[in-house]
Amino acid sequence: MTDFRFLHAADIHLDSPLHGLSRYEGLPKEEIRSATRAAFDNLVQCAIDEAVDFVLIAGDLFDGEWRDMSTGLYFARAIGRLDQADIPVFLLAGNHDAESVITRSVPWPPNVRLFGTKRPETHTLANLRVAIHGQSFATPAVTDNLVLSYPEASTQHFNIGMLHTALAGRQGHAAYAPCSLDDLKSKRYDYWALGHVHEHEIVCEEPHVVFPGNTQGRTIRETGPKGAVIVTVEDAQVTAVDRIELDVLRWTVVEVDCTDAKVDAVPALMRGALLAAWQDNAAGLPLVARVTLTGRTSDAGAMHDRGGSFRDDARAVAASISPDLFIEKVKVVVAHDSQTQDFVIRDDLAALIARAPTDPVLAELLAHDLGPFLLAAQTSLGSDEDGELRNAAATGEWGSVLRTATLALSSRLTSEA
Repeated sequence: MTDFRFLHAADIHLDSPLHGLSRYEGLPKEEIRSATRAAFDNLVQCAIDEAVDFVLIAGDLFDGEWRDMSTGLYFARAIGRLDQADIPVFLLAGNHDAESVITRSVPWPPNVRLFGTKRPETHTLANLRVAIHGQSFATPAVTDNLVLSYPEASTQHFNIGMLHTALAGRQGHAAYAPCSLDDLKSKRYDYWALGHVHEHEIVCEEPHVVFPGNTQGRTIRETGPKGAVIVTVEDAQVTAVDRIELDVLRWTVVEVDCTDAKVDAVPALMRGALLAAWQDNAAGLPLVARVTLTGRTSDAGAMHDRGGSFRDDARAVAASISPDLFIEKVKVVVAHDSQTQDFVIRDDLAALIARAPTDPVLAELLAHDLGPFLLAAQTSLGSDEDGELRNAAATGEWGSVLRTATLALSSRLTSEA
């Protein structure tokens, strides 16, 4: 059997809208908005440079209905480069680019083969003796176990299954096309090219079951390197699954330990932590950081009060370290070090504060009382840097509101006694 290599990618989310960027002054908004295209350009160039035999995209090439035709035209141009290099592309539609979601179209180059939605299909590469099986999503929410209908492995072929799924479940990802690892193994395929989960993961090696992760982090929830994998097959056996980095900017969370620190020491502590994060950025890519102040200190209340100014301090510090280091926001989660204070919150008040975020009855009462206040105070409240507190209240997420409020209240009550 012929030896070959292929590139397996997923979750590209071309032209994904990054909601809320306007709230964060100083971020490279245009670079972030264009990052998914730039990462896909890197994918195409990598496939050409590495002379892979074919490319697999296991769902969510797009991020939903195109805002205009430029998304489709861009993809046609980019994928046309692979056509000119004689590299076939096998494309599976996932929940974000399901048949019922993407209503526009442009003629794509002949090297693109899109799997149908009604039943699993098989495409073969006769010269390589490769059989690729897959089924696209017809609708955004596919809850059936699609694997059960996939065909048995083709004899005398290297069999690849493509599937957009979270398997039996992955944190932060909807349980679309649920299935078990045993379901996949039962088909006796040689490689499963999965998509939907944005973290890189080799689930199994006999056979190889792989999530490549997404090609570009889009929010602070998608930190670290992003890219795809190149798979090497020799004598019908997978001999290597090499991760390749394709992203053009990265998100990171920088924790700053403020234990026993005074409020005036925070800028220097942030500088040390941000400098370390930038020095650890071996790829040298632009870095967007969320700074989180942690630890326990007697100055906790003052630190919570200074949240807005810490944001400005962090931006100034970041700019002095590198023009490619940016601050998404600063979160203050320091707690009060009660051992340094003689004052103790009365037990009944402490219990009420601790109970508020988890007691639905109390939460409902507070929501009823606080709702009109927040509505009336919209124009007079101080700056809510990221809008999270106000947004949570507006959508009825009172648990989140109360967790934030009780943390600040506990710190202030103990530090101002």
